[in-house]
Amino acid sequence: MALRRRDAPILLLGAALIAAAILLIALGWRLTFFQDAWSVLMERRSWSAHSLFSPFNEHLLVLQVLVEKLLVDVFGMGNNHPEMLFMTASLLAAAALLFVYVRRAAGEWMALFATCLLLFLGTAWQVLLWPFEMNFAASLAAGIGMLLMLEREDRRGDVWACVLILVSVGFGSFGLSFAIAAFVDVCVRHRTRGWGRLWIVVIPAILYLAWYAGWGHDAEHHLRLHNVLASPVYAFEGMASGIASVTGLGTSGPYGAIDPSWGKPLLIALVGLAIWAQTKRPGVAKTFWPVVAVGLSYWLLAAFNFIPGREASAIRYQYGAVAVVLLVAAELLRNWRFSPRVLWVAAATTALMIAPNLAQLGSGYDALKEQTVLTRSDTGAIDIARRTVAPNFELTAENAGTPSLINVIAANYLPAVEEHGSAGYSPAELAGADEPGRHWADVVLSQALPLRVITVEGGFAPLRTRAADCTAVPPDGSVPEVPVGPGRTRILVGEGGEAKLAMRRFAEGEYPVRLPALPADSSASLLVPHDEAPEYPWYLHVEATQEVWVCGAGG
Repeated sequence: MALRRRDAPILLLGAALIAAAILLIALGWRLTFFQDAWSVLMERRSWSAHSLFSPFNEHLLVLQVLVEKLLVDVFGMGNNHPEMLFMTASLLAAAALLFVYVRRAAGEWMALFATCLLLFLGTAWQVLLWPFEMNFAASLAAGIGMLLMLEREDRRGDVWACVLILVSVGFGSFGLSFAIAAFVDVCVRHRTRGWGRLWIVVIPAILYLAWYAGWGHDAEHHLRLHNVLASPVYAFEGMASGIASVTGLGTSGPYGAIDPSWGKPLLIALVGLAIWAQTKRPGVAKTFWPVVAVGLSYWLLAAFNFIPGREASAIRYQYGAVAVVLLVAAELLRNWRFSPRVLWVAAATTALMIAPNLAQLGSGYDALKEQTVLTRSDTGAIDIARRTVAPNFELTAENAGTPSLINVIAANYLPAVEEHGSAGYSPAELAGADEPGRHWADVVLSQALPLRVITVEGGFAPLRTRAADCTAVPPDGSVPEVPVGPGRTRILVGEGGEAKLAMRRFAEGEYPVRLPALPADSSASLLVPHDEAPEYPWYLHVEATQEVWVCGAGG
């Protein structure tokens, strides 16, 4: 039987790690930079202390910024594949270290099940598929490594624990929870190893305070009495959300939060079960308290700095929440022995938990894929309009169709493109892109170039309509559109109602760009600047109750 083979858990672990790597790379390969990653790309282009040490919101992300800048400098900005591969490696490292930790506490099979749950945690898809969230994965990997080093109870382990605390904190605020755990470990073991080990925590604390004095104090903070008083409820919500996530019972929308409804009764039941287990086998290992410190500080620190959008049930917080739940569970099961029947039940339960998580991972991928199309289309449009776009032109939710392009302003974006290459579609790629990418690319182009209409009322000239370069657009729709090239195009409207104008370029079957309507008995000049895609003309669509003439068509 597989369960009786001594090497089976290790072989299955290897298979799980390979499967997770293939899955994450296959999904991430078609994605691109998203949301906060653009803030780093646009605002931290220089190699300076300010770029590396300035807080991101209120977080220290010096190692993450260092990694992202190195990867962009070496491999360019054409895609985020290097960043995605680094993130995948971080996720695999965190999972493998979790296996080592849980194996020491509860055995290889339980370690395998816990590792698989973390590897395929689809409810935390923002972390698994969004490389910017390496601050969770890398911090967790270094943090678990630190806990393993502390278990050595020797000088070398303490040195490595200190180094790993610095790495964990350097990647993100999740590392602070592991620094607190190290302090708890020193306190728990002071009778056998003394207080001289405090340097493990003091050195990272001094460096963190030095960063705070130099840069961190400038960040906006949200510590309020209300947040402190509400922190126990926040922590309960966080634990319940973590349990709902790991069991696959927590559902969410593409950018919503995990529903902890199932997690709350499960949390209460598990706490009751843990209390019952303590009546049977009283006492916990010394390693229990540092892990508990990780969990409590993780949720309490988040609660103290709460603002809308940082709910305990937020998708990006589920990775850390589930990792804490698994670590605590491993400690509660430390030194328990499990029969083959129990292990088979645990294996089946793990499979049932993973299935809905994979479905959530697919939904998350679909959401990020849509954002990738918009991102590459919108930035590709700026590339096309680079000759005439205003330096202060910015991609916003209103003109780009997505709020995820943070601080993408022409004055920052185009120099980055010159230095690192473009993240956008080429004109040929844009022409074949999915909707709504082509729709919003037309909108961005119309404003970035920009298109302009100059109207002269009473400027209708009947003789002008007889010119050879004029196209008559009758009101019956028999001429749905007129190609318009760069330059100046004249539009002549005779007596009747007003003429409504709309344009498209890469879009098909629709006209995303609405131009000002022209009154009767008027003429207008439509000015289309030259750009980097002359082989793709604009198309003008006219709706009017009378015949309208389009002359010059960009001549």
